[in-house]
Amino acid sequence: MAQNIKRKLQEEISRLASAQQRQVLEFARSLASSSRPNGSAGRSLLPFAGTIEENELKLIEQTIDGGCECIR
Repeated sequence: MAQNIKRKLQEEISRLASAQQRQVLEFARSLASSSRPNGSAGRSLLPFAGTIEENELKLIEQTIDGGCECIR
């Protein structure tokens, strides 16, 4: 982290009440945890490539094209 940003954060946090400082800490922790990737790496899904039948893929495509995500 750039030292200038770190210093400014420390200055601002020091002006807060302890309850607010706790909130800042919880927020920083939530930011750090949300940056962790979820799910599976793409290469781990390769064994499943080609396992969906062609007719099922066409049905999926038609459903998507038909507006399955439209709000009516």
